[in-house]
Amino acid sequence: MKFNTTKDILLKGIQSVQSAINTKSNLPILSNILLEATDENIILTTTDLDIGIVSKIEIKPSITGSITVPAKKLSDIIKELPDGETISVSVKKNNLVNIDCEKSSFKIMGLPKEEFPQLPEFKDKESTTLQQKKLKTMLRMTNFAISNDATRYVLNGILFVIKPTLLRLVATDGRRLALIEDKMQLPKALERKFIVPTKAITELDRILGEDGEIKVFFSDNQIFFDTGTTRLVSRLIEGEFPNYEQVIPKEIKDKLVASRDKLLSAIKRVALFTNPDSMAVRIDMSKDKMVISKSAPYLGEARVEVDVDYKGKDLSVGFNPDYIIDLLKNTNQETISFELADPEKPGVIRIGSEYVYVVLPMQIA
Repeated sequence: MKFNTTKDILLKGIQSVQSAINTKSNLPILSNILLEATDENIILTTTDLDIGIVSKIEIKPSITGSITVPAKKLSDIIKELPDGETISVSVKKNNLVNIDCEKSSFKIMGLPKEEFPQLPEFKDKESTTLQQKKLKTMLRMTNFAISNDATRYVLNGILFVIKPTLLRLVATDGRRLALIEDKMQLPKALERKFIVPTKAITELDRILGEDGEIKVFFSDNQIFFDTGTTRLVSRLIEGEFPNYEQVIPKEIKDKLVASRDKLLSAIKRVALFTNPDSMAVRIDMSKDKMVISKSAPYLGEARVEVDVDYKGKDLSVGFNPDYIIDLLKNTNQETISFELADPEKPGVIRIGSEYVYVVLPMQIA
């Protein structure tokens, strides 16, 4: 195998796949990156056995072949090479990889491709095509609600619900729930429900762009995303996702309507006085006025008043401010409609008919 390239091109390819590398595994091969030189391009592959990432670099090699090399060592070497100079990568006998650039020369011991785990093929599997920008937006509006509690493994990801007329994503950590759906025309026979784990969600969000399409292939326990230049394969979370529909309250008439920017700024200021032992901020509502406050022993207190449109009853309720901030910083809505019916009942933010965010209240002194 032999090919020539530049630092920027090769480093970009390495960085696009390196997050799937498992440096703590007992299998040394999982610390390696698979380099394959085909007739038309260079393909880079990594896997930790839970997810795999494949990236294509448009470089035509002079000699085809394959090898796996320690990913960190390869990345460290390429980073230190001069910009703009030609880098030559070649494989000699005994899996020895040579990297030459200007007056620098490196040799790395590699391992043969045959020792590298083979990623599954999805060519004959059921599939559909989605818009990258739309899927990226849907991930952004739900992924902050994923649970990181390892004991509740079915919540450690996003539930995808696919029907012939819509795509729905749901995430919850038991204290809040985010649901977004988009009406679209999908294959008539396609009905799927599966949970994509957090790590795969993070990688999917990273590889999605603002333009183009992404093809999604399905199997019983794995999912495959293909943008054309980058492919992601992941195991699915096994188990039954909770019945999320029953925890979404019915819409109420008396809503609080506020400027997103003003509400976000106010909650951020008051949140400065929270700590791990006392996270709740107090929200007092009266006619056309909202007061957000927090009193912290041995620290002090904060109070911010926000002008709002509200005609309901006077109400006081406590919330974890981070939960509200997570949504407000990820939406570009100019105004936010907040439904607060009772201090003991969840607060609900709806954006059109496509998005629902449910947050459980907290006790306040």
